[in-house]
Amino acid sequence: MPAEDPAPDEIQVRVDAVGICGSDLHYYAEGAVGDTPCVFPMVMGHEPSGTVVKCGAGVTGWSPGDRAALEPALFCYHCEFCRTGHFNVCANIRFLSTPGYPGFFREFVNLPSANLLAIPKEMSMELATLAEPLAVALHSMKFAALDPEDTVAVFGAGPIGLLTIACVKIAGAQRIWAVDPVAHRRDLALEMGADVALDAVDAARQIESDTGGRGVDCAIDCAAKEHTTNDAIRAVRNAGRVVITGIHAQTHVPFAMSPMRRKELAVFNVRRSNHETRDALEMLTEHARWFAPLVTHTRSMDQIAEAFAIAHDYTDGVGKMVVKP
Repeated sequence: MPAEDPAPDEIQVRVDAVGICGSDLHYYAEGAVGDTPCVFPMVMGHEPSGTVVKCGAGVTGWSPGDRAALEPALFCYHCEFCRTGHFNVCANIRFLSTPGYPGFFREFVNLPSANLLAIPKEMSMELATLAEPLAVALHSMKFAALDPEDTVAVFGAGPIGLLTIACVKIAGAQRIWAVDPVAHRRDLALEMGADVALDAVDAARQIESDTGGRGVDCAIDCAAKEHTTNDAIRAVRNAGRVVITGIHAQTHVPFAMSPMRRKELAVFNVRRSNHETRDALEMLTEHARWFAPLVTHTRSMDQIAEAFAIAHDYTDGVGKMVVKP
């Protein structure tokens, strides 16, 4: 794509690394994310880090060569939802990597200066790509509303599930169950702080048994497969909380209404993040050695088909796959 000079208050960055997200995999494998189909031509990728190349007029505090994590969401800041602090559901949001708004699997991108967050010199570009998904996991904690002694089950130990486990651990949860059908992901979940890692088969029943029939205080569905939301509903105690962070492929998903009704559960849906990226970067900086093992694979741009295939099929022990343009 042509790289035009940055407009006033914009910064041109060279993209150095981009993580492959679950929503990228939905577009790749299904041609859509829920009810939003791909519209070609389309550039994906929204977990980026990069280096400043040029600064537009009026930009201060940034110079060529500076390194940054890049925020992919462009908010209008004047709609009803922005004015009330719900920026992530902005009525005029432009999210780079969705139809009509090219993402970061390209060499250069012009961004508003507010969308760059400086990263420390010792942080790798690969680790910095975790800032965007970690911000999503942090946003989900608003709905999880954990007390230090709460018990939590996380369904799905892909990258967003692993980052959620880290957030739950930092929040001080008493015990964390991780559920995933892939063995190496269960191993990663234990490394990230889970106390128990279960296969997906009969996981809800096992969690119920482990808790003496009570269930956990909160279940977080980071997988969003056909059964995982209902497994989360079954694994939670009466008056508990279910948080859906993952994205279902289907536009309509049946809920297990009877146990949800009987337990009077609170069910929350997560929509990306809401200005949690700076906090995410602080976590990554403070706990770099903890988070670094999540980035298991890198591929160059000319190997992007292989990168997507590995990430989609969970092969080769993949945690987070990062593409380096």
